Amino acid sequence: MIKLVGGVEVQPIHRASCHCGAVELELDLPDGIVDPRRCDCSICRRKGAIVASVPLDGLRVTRGSEQLTLYQFNTHTARHYFCRICGIYTHHRRRSDPRQYGYNVGCLEGINPFDLPGVETEDGVHHPADRLD
Repeated sequence: MIKLVGGVEVQPIHRASCHCGAVELELDLPDGIVDPRRCDCSICRRKGAIVASVPLDGLRVTRGSEQLTLYQFNTHTARHYFCRICGIYTHHRRRSDPRQYGYNVGCLEGINPFDLPGVETEDGVHHPADRLD
């Protein structure tokens, strides 16, 4: 649990937005940023975001839902959302746990993701959902 990043407190209900501000989110973060990580799957390598997760009811689009565009690939389980104006990835419904959203830590108001210590990289190239029995 990370409740302070670069001197900025993570609020229990924290605002987030895309770069242009057309899309705004509200996240329930009572425990701060939990388990921030990177992933090396094909899309995450390219977007380079640090993500953390919240339950589905812990993320609300408070403005600009009409500006979000959906991208899906491979198994079409994960649902990746981007602002159609500025192109910033804001969040996704997770493939490994569809009961959660992953969110872009860099979109959190006042938070610089480069100030997070020791962010792990998940093995998204060899995702368990891709394995055939």
